[in-house]
Amino acid sequence: MKAVHFFSILFFLLAGVPSFACTSCIISGNYTKDGKAVMFKHRDSSCQDVAIEYFQGERYRMMCLVNADWRTNPLAKVTPGTREAWAGENETGFAIMNTATYDLKDDDIPSEMMDREGVFMYRALEICSSLEDFEHYLDTLSRPMGVEANFGVIDEFGGAAYYEVNNHSWVKFDVNREPLGYRVVTNFTTTGRVEDRKGVDRYVKAHRILASTDVPMSEWDHDFLIRNISCSGAPIMRDITSCAVVFEGKTMWASLGKPDKVPCKPYTL
Repeated sequence: MKAVHFFSILFFLLAGVPSFACTSCIISGNYTKDGKAVMFKHRDSSCQDVAIEYFQGERYRMMCLVNADWRTNPLAKVTPGTREAWAGENETGFAIMNTATYDLKDDDIPSEMMDREGVFMYRALEICSSLEDFEHYLDTLSRPMGVEANFGVIDEFGGAAYYEVNNHSWVKFDVNREPLGYRVVTNFTTTGRVEDRKGVDRYVKAHRILASTDVPMSEWDHDFLIRNISCSGAPIMRDITSCAVVFEGKTMWASLGKPDKVPCKPYTL
């Protein structure tokens, strides 16, 4: 009850904050039926044409959530080194997603060198099999990285974490150490500028849903998350909502379209 009361107050204090982009959460495997973390992303995007596509990466096979407009939009042609993934999982069970942030960039890197989150995630899926691999990737990637985002990552070894990443640095939040057993993330960070936070209203609503449910955490699967969060109405469900995806073990569940209208289907490698 204390958690619900806290988020109710926070909602009224911050309801006027503008909101942009995605809503997400990761549930620690310490509380799930099979001991594997569950990762959820409700995606808002100007691109409504999305698909799940399969690729052979440098090291691993992978399935990726992609913008499918490259098939018909001549300005969206894919060239080597520019292929994007907006969430995905590879054959090792390593999965990644992101939410945009607007409070981390602390440099004057020009805009044409930014917005590389999709390329960044595609490359991570090609070469990473664990959180340790991903952290090595973060440490060794050339700077500036061209990103400003929260990245959610889970692996087959029980790892589950969010990473707040900008052009030059990163901070990790281990979901397995979260007091509530899960972490909700929208479009702001813990380490960034408070005055530039976005998506606070969606963060509050998602937290309230999870904190007030009578459904035990062991049953928070793809159906529960999409039905209770994605289909909960405003401010989470919006005109720019393009899909929802949930990673459970080596299955990627996806509702490609408005989640309240499009059935959720499983994808595997």
